Amino acid sequence: MQKYLLEMLACPNCRGELTWTITHQAGDRIEEANATCSSCSKSYPIHEGIGIFLTDELKRNDLWEQVDSGLLKYLRSNPELYEQLMSAPLEKLSPADQFFHGMMLEELGKFAEAREAHDTAMQGLYTPEYLDCFQRQIGYVTEALSSGDGPIVDLASGRCYLVEQLAAKLDRPIMATDFSPRILRQDKRRLEFEGLYNQVSLLAFDARLTPFRDNSVETLTTNLGLPNIEDPGALLKELRRIVKGSFFVISHFFPEADTKNEEEIRKLNLESFMYRHSALENFSNANWQVEIRNTCKGKALPTPPSVIIEGLRNDALPVSETQLEWCTFVAN
Repeated sequence: MQKYLLEMLACPNCRGELTWTITHQAGDRIEEANATCSSCSKSYPIHEGIGIFLTDELKRNDLWEQVDSGLLKYLRSNPELYEQLMSAPLEKLSPADQFFHGMMLEELGKFAEAREAHDTAMQGLYTPEYLDCFQRQIGYVTEALSSGDGPIVDLASGRCYLVEQLAAKLDRPIMATDFSPRILRQDKRRLEFEGLYNQVSLLAFDARLTPFRDNSVETLTTNLGLPNIEDPGALLKELRRIVKGSFFVISHFFPEADTKNEEEIRKLNLESFMYRHSALENFSNANWQVEIRNTCKGKALPTPPSVIIEGLRNDALPVSETQLEWCTFVAN
């Protein structure tokens, strides 16, 4: 992580001052260090350039760890399935298996081949309307942030689809964040391959207890990240605490009358940010002023399952065909 972050960071547990012990530094990037809170004495390591600011106060399930490492372990214990997945020509695999094929290539460090596999898989996993709306929102946010020059903090970055575009198109420092150290380690390797890592810092933390000082974040973004934050509770109030500028939220919303998908949304406890009215209500309750921009609509279908690994698919939603409304919330 880059040194400019030191002025922005505080203890996520009690917001106390951090005392830094830096053991390895490369230019302006901190590679190995330890931050200790002067108030509660909790300690946070920086390892391989990734700041780990996780606390024990909130329960969380690291789905990236469960899915990625679980898939790897499963395939290693079933070598015949691994051989099927990796030896078949890409065009002979189902879209889901193309995506998982790409994941395994990333584990092997074959990032160019992995990119081809993932790009091919996306065309079969999602409808053209879905992909068009997705790209339109990323393009809109990138263009909207092109005139600034301060750091951009991206929340729940996952595989860094938005972060990669921001880093490639803008001359601004970017922070990719997630509560999964595993996905951030993968992101680091991919960003290094893409030649974008010098512009990006990586921080692991829970968005419900961020390691930022009050009003320290000028620009916050997230790409479909809010529904992935488990038991959000006072999440938006915490983000309101740290943001002094604007929060750009790429979202898609399900129709209110879509009863088939509603049942699954409720089962997964995702109502807070999967419906337009509830998302707006939650932002308002946390004292955000929201503008809805760049709206578009497109058909979405359930993502097809893997043929090789029974029962495995990319997305839990939708469970039946629907029409998603895409937009970017600009919250201040």
